[in-house]
Formats: sequence, structure tokens, C-alpha cells
Amino acid sequence: MRLERLTLLRPNMGDYRSTDGMQPMSMAILAARTPADVAVTFYDDKVEVIPADDQPDLVAITVETFTARRAYELAAGYRAKGVPVIMGGYHPTFLPEEVLQHADAVVIGDAEGVWEQLLDDFRGDRLQKVYSGGNDQPLRDFRQDKTIFIGKKYIPVEPIQFSRGCRFACDFCSIRAFYQDSLRIRPVQETLAELQTLNRRKLLFFVDDNLFSRRNELNALLTALKPLGLRWSCQISIDVARDDELLDRLAEAGCVFVLIGFESLSKENLKQMGKPWNHVAGDYASVVRKLHQRGIAVYGTFVFGYDHDTEEIIDRSLEFAMQARLEIANFNPLTPTPNSPLYDRLKREGRLLSPKWWLDPNYRYGDPIFIPKGIAPERFAEKCFEAKRQFYSWKSITLRVLGSDAGLDLFRTGIVGLANLVSRREVMRKQHRVLGT
Repeated sequence: MRLERLTLLRPNMGDYRSTDGMQPMSMAILAARTPADVAVTFYDDKVEVIPADDQPDLVAITVETFTARRAYELAAGYRAKGVPVIMGGYHPTFLPEEVLQHADAVVIGDAEGVWEQLLDDFRGDRLQKVYSGGNDQPLRDFRQDKTIFIGKKYIPVEPIQFSRGCRFACDFCSIRAFYQDSLRIRPVQETLAELQTLNRRKLLFFVDDNLFSRRNELNALLTALKPLGLRWSCQISIDVARDDELLDRLAEAGCVFVLIGFESLSKENLKQMGKPWNHVAGDYASVVRKLHQRGIAVYGTFVFGYDHDTEEIIDRSLEFAMQARLEIANFNPLTPTPNSPLYDRLKREGRLLSPKWWLDPNYRYGDPIFIPKGIAPERFAEKCFEAKRQFYSWKSITLRVLGSDAGLDLFRTGIVGLANLVSRREVMRKQHRVLGT
């Protein structure tokens, strides 16, 4: 079949634009691995309107569970015009049979290792239904074509990746289900070579699910980063705070912002979600102080809905986040995504209000998806949203941004201020939105 024009597409949750969009690395990887004689166009539904008259020879859509309904709608539009559709990402990996009702082929797992074969098969009119990606392949030859992002309005963050996978297996998380036991780390020198090409005026962000994958590799990365004078952020597990020397090395290497999953103030909940080790670094307040003392801002995440959660736990979590002056925080209602241990358990217990909530036309973002044990479903949803609303009130933002004990740094303060403004706007805009068009 003819393949002269390829469209890559990232759908939003619905037909609206967001202000918190970040460059999707997966799309740049696919663009770089596409033959040079194919014209590649990328549309990001989060930041731009997708032209109704787009008519490529093939379209590839990356799909998350929250964007699945919108992805299926977009795919239907292309297929009605005779354009074949490929889908990949987390949701197709977990539910390939569902996705194949809306696509001509799916990619399970990472696309590296099968993308070139898929395109060659398409050209030879032998496209298969399912392609299994390379989750066991070393992270080498990490080519990206970032020219596809030119002109798009993203937040001022430059993403980079050092590893894939996570050494933990949390009950609610889909990362382990996607990568299984695979934990792959890029060569340090290859990572540094990419860092040299990034915009230093932006905040660099390691998109790794946990930058603290293995101590030796993290130390090697920090040693290499230290002389570069970069300022960067990352997601990292709380056990990094057990080691003061390692925290010093993070700061000396240029880390100015970390995202840490505190998840819960309840030890019983942490045990149920598979994170009993979360308190090994000490109490949460001391962890935040250690990071602030080194000039590192903290984005703390909390998840509510486990069996020992009550309204009082949600209130205490908000109080902690305010008193600790977390620079950013998210108070997430527990979301059972398919193929996670959490989803399977709640389904067995008959507690899912809508087993396929991502396709339910009556579901609105923030609605209760399951029946918590300690709070009525509607009240649970209200309390989660109220925690977000209070944390991102103007008074709270002012106190936390200007009153941070992380020290005065104009770059970090500017990033934190902007992040709060964007988070406040998106929290208010997303709540109660329908998924899809």
C-alpha cells in the first residue's frame, strides 16, 4: 500500500485544549524511526485543533485510558475516510481486543523494535493485527525527531529519559503491568549527549517513573551531571531521603524539583497499596525539610480511596501539604485502570460503579468510579476536589510560593509560580468534563 504521508496523533481527554501539555517523547521517537521518504505530521489534541480535512495514508494514535473514548472517536473519523489506523500505548497494551474494534492494528508495549516492521508490512499490504514491542530491548539508539513539536504551545519543560520501568509494584499503578519486571537504563554518555542538545533556559525533566532505579546508575548519572551546571527535575521514590549524602549529590548535580508519591498518611493504606516502605525515610515532614534545606522544591502526590481512608484522612493530608509548604500537590481519587491489581480486586469485590468507566458516556472527570469503604462515593469525589480547590486557592499559592523554606532562587520560584497557576486553571477546567467529544 502507498505510504507517503503519516499522521501521528495524541488525543486529549476531550475536544478541548489544555495549558499543561508537555512534548510527548513517544511521538518524537516514532517520527525519528519512520523512513525518510515518508512525510510525518504530528497533531497534539491537547494544544491544537486537529484539521478535519487531514488525509494521510496512515494514522498512528497513542492512547491512555482517560483518552480512549476521544481516541476512538478520532479513529472513526479517519477510518470513515478510508485511512487505516494504528493504536499503541498503555491502553492498547492492556486491552488490545477492545482497541482492535476501533483500529486496524495495535502495538503492545514499546514501539521500538517493531515500528519499522509495521510500516514495512503496511507498504507490503500484509499489516498484522497485533505487534509486540521491545520492552526487553536495551535503551540504546534513542533517536528522536523533535522538529514535529515546532510551533506548538507546550509548558517550558524539556523532557529527557534515563530509564524505563520501576523497581516497585504498587497496587494502583499501571507501570508495572506495562513493563513487568523490565528495568532498563540508558548509557550515561548517551544521556549526556542528548542533554547537550536541550534548551537550558527551560526546566529539564527526567520523565522516568522513578529516577532512583538503581543506586550505582543514579550515582553515575549525578557524577556526570554535576559539572554541567544544569537545572532539572524528576520523579523519584521517597527512599532517596534515607541517604543524606545522596540528597547532597542530587542538589549538587542541579536537581531543583522532585515529584514524590507520598500517597497516604495511613500506614494501613500504604500496606494495602504495596508501599509499606514509604515511611522508611522518616516522617513526611522531615523528608520535605531535608529537600527544602538543599533548595529542592517538592511536588507531593496523594491518593485517596483505599479501605482505611476517611474524610479526616483527606483533611489531614491537605493540612500537611499546606503546613509543609509543598510547592505543588495533587490529591487524586483512586482510579482503577484496567490490568492493574487494584482494578482486578475491585472488580472481584463488586465495587466498580462502572467497570468500563473510560467508555461510559455518563462518566465525568472526577466522578467516583468505585465504592470506597470509608466514605460515600459522591462525598468522596467532593472531598478530593475540595482538597485540590483549597490547595490552589490564591491565598494558598501566595503563602507557599513566597513563603517556601527552600530558599530564594528566581528560576525555581518562577517555575513554581507558573506551575501553580497552570495547575489551578487545569484543576478547575477538567473537573466534571465528559470524556470524548
